[in-house]
Amino acid sequence: MDKIERKLAEMGLALPPSAPSRALFLPGKISGNLLFLSGQICEWEGVPKYFGPVPHGFDVKTGQDAARMCALNLLYSIKAVAGSLERVSSVVRLGGFVAAPPGYGDGPMIVNGASQLFIDLWGDAGRHARTAVNVASLPANALVEIEATVELG
Repeated sequence: MDKIERKLAEMGLALPPSAPSRALFLPGKISGNLLFLSGQICEWEGVPKYFGPVPHGFDVKTGQDAARMCALNLLYSIKAVAGSLERVSSVVRLGGFVAAPPGYGDGPMIVNGASQLFIDLWGDAGRHARTAVNVASLPANALVEIEATVELG
């Protein structure tokens, strides 16, 4: 278990046992020293756990939990593609998508659930550029999808 996985364990979290793909794409692709990660939805071992769109009276904390689950799937993909989470020298960018009705304004607050996990794990190197947008729907009717780009050392 590497240092990042130990930090996860200290937080009461763990990598999922798997993060199966739903379509014809790689979990990530390395180009130079950058690892471009495909979007991950809020599912655990291929089973969706949080569903969209955001309902009336939605608790943002629940959405943040969904975004954190997406981030855990991204961590699984980093390890699968790069060989170790220790290879990450910087989290460059996150893209977040939240299934929400028109006019919903808290999508960025939901995506914070993923951003916070990367900051908690890598400190300043986990701070990143980010886009957070609301969309009409996501694969498997998921509530959240997160993609990322990380720099490898």
